[in-house]
Amino acid sequence: MIILFTDFGLEGPYTGQVQAVLQQQAPGVPMISLFADLPPFDIQAAAYLLPAYAAGFPPGSVFICVVDPGVGGERPAGLVRADGRWYVGPDEGLFAILARRARHVECRELPTPSMASPSFHARDVFAPLAARLARDGSFGGGAAVTAPCARPEWPDELQRVVYIDRYGNAITGTRAGATTGTATLNINGHALSGARTFTDMPSGAAFWYANSSGLVEIAVNRGRADCQLDIAVGTPFDLS
Repeated sequence: MIILFTDFGLEGPYTGQVQAVLQQQAPGVPMISLFADLPPFDIQAAAYLLPAYAAGFPPGSVFICVVDPGVGGERPAGLVRADGRWYVGPDEGLFAILARRARHVECRELPTPSMASPSFHARDVFAPLAARLARDGSFGGGAAVTAPCARPEWPDELQRVVYIDRYGNAITGTRAGATTGTATLNINGHALSGARTFTDMPSGAAFWYANSSGLVEIAVNRGRADCQLDIAVGTPFDLS
């Protein structure tokens, strides 16, 4: 299957144009839009979400991962194989955490076709590549790169909000396994205790929990954490 992981949104033509290429070049291959609303331009946020949400997909899956403020510039086109799954997209750090956590990883840089639009590599570079990988596992040429995904300055656990869902819950870049359920999460002057799930807290109470993808998530039972706690993508926190 082919999985889309982008900041394009569902409004406008961009997601649809990528899907059209995939339908034409990989007919019959299932296609899933995992994220269409990643925080715009926020490569680091996407980098911490990717390994958590890709883990549920089977080996052989092909991900088109595009958060690309440097499109058309000097940044390389990346191809990563990590634990049996393929990932294609711009390599400006988007694959850094995925590669760091993978047991088996292979990274390559690929040339950009001369006919590609300088402003839409998702459609003209990454979608055709993903289609080939999904069809027969081929990707053409590309020089092997020793460590194209390395971002050593990024921490193993990112203590900031990386995504707000439609309910106002705040997903963070910290894995729940890196802390304990008794830890206190401090954010914007609020001290939040941990809970197993929403119904363990009174209505209107804010808390943190281990979400279904293994990340620390901040929520309010039957309310919006983003509004009640005045938090947004990028808001920092600490656990103690």
